[in-house]
Amino acid sequence: MKRTTDRTANGTRTTRGTRTTRRKGARTRRGTRRLRAALVALTAASGLLLTACNGGGHDGKASDSSYEGGGGPGGGTGGGGNSDAAPLPVPDGTRGTDRQREGEQDGRRDVAPDPDHLSTFALDVDTASYGYARRTLSEGRLPDPSTVRPEEFVNSFRQDYERPDGNGFTVTVDGARTDEDDWSLVRVGLATRSAGPDEDRPPAALTFVIDVSGSMDEPGRLDLARESLATMTDRLRDEDSVAIVTFSDEAETVLPMTRLDGNRDEIHDAVDALEPARSTNLGAGVETGYETAVEGLREGATNRVVLVSDALANTGDTDADTILERIGESRREHGITLFGVGVGSDYGDALMERLADKGDGHTVYVSDEEEGREVFCEQLPRNIELMARDAKAQVAFDPATVAEFRLVGYENRRVADEDFRDDDVDGGEVGPGHTVTALYVVRTRSGAPDGHLATATVRWLDPESRAPREESGALEADDLGDSVWTGGRGLAVTATAAYFADALRLDGRRHRALPGAPGLGELADHAAGLADRTEDRDLHDLAEAIRTADRLS
Repeated sequence: MKRTTDRTANGTRTTRGTRTTRRKGARTRRGTRRLRAALVALTAASGLLLTACNGGGHDGKASDSSYEGGGGPGGGTGGGGNSDAAPLPVPDGTRGTDRQREGEQDGRRDVAPDPDHLSTFALDVDTASYGYARRTLSEGRLPDPSTVRPEEFVNSFRQDYERPDGNGFTVTVDGARTDEDDWSLVRVGLATRSAGPDEDRPPAALTFVIDVSGSMDEPGRLDLARESLATMTDRLRDEDSVAIVTFSDEAETVLPMTRLDGNRDEIHDAVDALEPARSTNLGAGVETGYETAVEGLREGATNRVVLVSDALANTGDTDADTILERIGESRREHGITLFGVGVGSDYGDALMERLADKGDGHTVYVSDEEEGREVFCEQLPRNIELMARDAKAQVAFDPATVAEFRLVGYENRRVADEDFRDDDVDGGEVGPGHTVTALYVVRTRSGAPDGHLATATVRWLDPESRAPREESGALEADDLGDSVWTGGRGLAVTATAAYFADALRLDGRRHRALPGAPGLGELADHAAGLADRTEDRDLHDLAEAIRTADRLS
């Protein structure tokens, strides 16, 4: 393996290189591991351990555990970085899949698991949770905490990670201290090369599955889909192809796979004819959409199903696993990915997110014409090409330096540590120009300011050859910045988005999860300051959303 490590001006270490490893069929004795976790639980129950046209373990070993600070939505601090610091609760509804999450009962970790120093997750480029939260806040309501996924808030903002020259990823690891003693935020950033000119991408074969149920008659739903699709039809290339499937109580292919060249008027007519009907049989729509995609499959093209819906399924199959089980062969054999576009003030967020995760794709949320044009005319064409399949990340923390750590969000994307190099285990699909950010809460050991802190590794399959590849990056403890607010823009934006998501997840039963969290008013000021310095409209929108949440809470 050949690797080179560069240190940037802000102390970030970026590692590039090539390493090809393969460990097919890696398995551990999960039954033994579950038994061990159960025995630990019985003997230590007192330890409470949380584009667009994510406390305990004070036994001398690091663990993916938690921090709990006092206070409500306005902030407040508590705990601290000593051995008596209260650990974090685990969010309700999370599903543990790795060693760090064993021992959970009723949504909370009651004991520390068998100590290890690894955290593994599938990459996720979804952003729908943040878009839907903004829409809900604009209507004068706080979002349901169950719809708030911190990783999607974090990944909604542009980052300045170094990009690779070719296919694959760069890995950037940096971090800074919070206002709580010994607690820091560590950011792992992954980036693919920027998208090239539109003419350089492969042709696209896009099957649009459009919800025309009665609920889509609300302004900002079907009308928004029609306008966006019409604009996209004019901007796609002649060699691209489009099919259209509609669904209400039944599904219908209204346009088979059709080349744009010479047929744009026919496609416009099919889009203009979309009208709302009756109930929402989303399962039938997805199944028919995949059948249509397979029938119109184009070799050498990127074949994708684009689902446009409010995801309020009320007829037929309404469970994501059941729906996608029926079309699993199409996904695996033909590599057809799913791109979910959510619309509507009432929106089935959980179903759409699950469909995208199981469908090897991602989701966005669209609330107005400008966002629709960005998704359908800019993001979708740019991200037709895939840079990586089944991408997973694993972060190894140094127990000599790190007392405890926790991944913020990614609850639905956790992967067992031993499955990191099992390429049969599903990961995430990533296109060109994407960045993926993961944020960790880390408590460093008192008196151990220096030394190695963490190494992050990303593993993926080449989209064409399916050969595995890996890249790594590292961070030393003495490279941690003094404050998340005085360092670089990227880390400050990540911290702001994560703290905001954390505040919105409060449901009256949990304390704040992230250490050093400012109140919402102060957080809005941080966002506004970042927006003013960078003239970034997205950050102005973030500041306004935080101010609205502050008023509503």
